[in-house]
Amino acid sequence: MSTSVPTKTPNKTLRRAQSRAGVELLIGIVALMWIVEVLNWIDGYHLDNDGIYPRNLGRIWGILTSPFIHANFAPHLLDNTIPLVFMGVIIALSGAARLALVTAIVIIVGGLGTWLIAPSGTVTIGASGIVFGYATYLFARGLFDRNALELVTGIVVGAVWGGALVASIVPHTGVSWQAHVCGAIGGVVAAAVMARERPARGGAELPAAVS
Repeated sequence: MSTSVPTKTPNKTLRRAQSRAGVELLIGIVALMWIVEVLNWIDGYHLDNDGIYPRNLGRIWGILTSPFIHANFAPHLLDNTIPLVFMGVIIALSGAARLALVTAIVIIVGGLGTWLIAPSGTVTIGASGIVFGYATYLFARGLFDRNALELVTGIVVGAVWGGALVASIVPHTGVSWQAHVCGAIGGVVAAAVMARERPARGGAELPAAVS
């Protein structure tokens, strides 16, 4: 009779492959934003009209397109790209699936919130909602997972970008604080949805497979 038990040592090769796939996906997301901006520039910035139109059911699809559209290369796209890459890499190291799910939740929750509360007569574009979502996800996941390393990571992110992010919530002409706040909410939702289940105290390990 032979038995097999779950391995306790992480497969480093698999983890490296997952991290590489996550970084590649992040590069793809950022590249798409820059390609869209080049096309927007060539088209005379007509794509700016494809953002979020508050409470307009006929244009609700703008929730999905708005993060990839920017008003200009600098400062708008550049200012969003730098923190997005910084925080996105940290998430991407956990794999492409995690990065994709976090990004999707932030886009949908943040975009829908913006669609609901942004003032009428405005169009919201830009990836700042994703930036805020990544930031709050990195901070909140340590609280939900009760993981010391993740908590430290969240504190570091807050120390580096916290001031700039908080300042962006203050209303400014031409800046959607609604997208920032709703994106931040999306990040917390993503952390809650993806929180790892903690084993019950004193619970037994999974049974071994016997053949």
